Amino acid sequence: MEKAERETLPVPMLDLKRQYLPLHQELLEALGNVLANQQFILGEPVAAFERAAAAQLDVAHTLGCSSGTDALWLALAAAGIGPGDAVVTTPFSFFASVSAILRAGATPVLADIDPSTFNLAPAAVEDVLKAPRPTPIRAVLPVHLYGQCADWTAFSRLSKEFGLKLVEDAAQAWGAEWQGVKAGALGDAAAFSFYPTKNLSAAGDAGMVSTKSDDVAERVKMLRQHGMRRRYYHDEVGWNARMDGFQGAVLAVKLKYIEGWNQARRTIAKRYHALFHAAGLAESGPYPVHGVVLPHEVPGSRHVWHQYVIRTSRRDELRAFLTNRKIGSEIYYPVPLHLQEALQPLGYKAGDFPEAERAAQEVLALPIFPELREDEQETVVAAIAEFLS
Repeated sequence: MEKAERETLPVPMLDLKRQYLPLHQELLEALGNVLANQQFILGEPVAAFERAAAAQLDVAHTLGCSSGTDALWLALAAAGIGPGDAVVTTPFSFFASVSAILRAGATPVLADIDPSTFNLAPAAVEDVLKAPRPTPIRAVLPVHLYGQCADWTAFSRLSKEFGLKLVEDAAQAWGAEWQGVKAGALGDAAAFSFYPTKNLSAAGDAGMVSTKSDDVAERVKMLRQHGMRRRYYHDEVGWNARMDGFQGAVLAVKLKYIEGWNQARRTIAKRYHALFHAAGLAESGPYPVHGVVLPHEVPGSRHVWHQYVIRTSRRDELRAFLTNRKIGSEIYYPVPLHLQEALQPLGYKAGDFPEAERAAQEVLALPIFPELREDEQETVVAAIAEFLS
């Protein structure tokens, strides 16, 4: 196929059918087993996935639940975070990172991000921790954004110095590592999402809490079933946050392939790097001028490239140009959390977190999924080169 012809072909942001087709029969058999055994809520299909997931993450406990949002709330509540506590997190994340804190009854406190990784900046968190405030800060909720772990060495130091719980928002980071330790095994508890767009994805909404603590695990089990340890005896007001058997079955199948899929994403990210450098478009950053600033893997971490996010000063124009060429892209996230209408009661205003606000104007996620073809990547980079020329 000639290059000019290739450039006219559409490139999807994500194509789940390419992943599904090779697994078609295996997934149908797994779902058929759930139907045959009638274990639709929790049960052995979920327990089997939990055992395999715990082994893969090298943690004592993994507990399936109904969504990544519920996983965040469960992780916080089970770690003992509630009314009268404050939790520090990032303004540059999905809404659930803050809404789960509110749902736990705690007070969200925001700190700015690192402009290079987009993750919560430990130095900004330390400034917040040293400032006087009416509600004591009991925990930090770093987000492993786009598939790369937050600086856990720095957060571990802050945890020890200030006596804090560390809860990971690992929704985008299945398989990511920090200094050889898997996301999900770093903090006091962690929350995963298996939303269909995630690296490890269910066939609907599902989530999981991981922890090394027996006590935290026991509380998650209780809270995800209306606060019951024994049927119809409610120790606390929990929630209906259980994983269903179909999702457990799908996830158990996909878990066997996730390492290969993540490695494919790493290969695709390296190819993007090479293509952008070859086209003369890559800038050192962290802020773009005329070209694009590429994402990078921090030394000592293992990035799983849930998203491949560039920075460009003409982001909205570029996205419109790509859309016109039928090339997928997405903005994660166009409005920082402190500027969301629903979170105005937190008392923040424009200008409070300049790094998050600037990132929201410049980030653009490009197509990345394990089955993305090399010619499709060439089409994406060629179109960006044409726009910037």
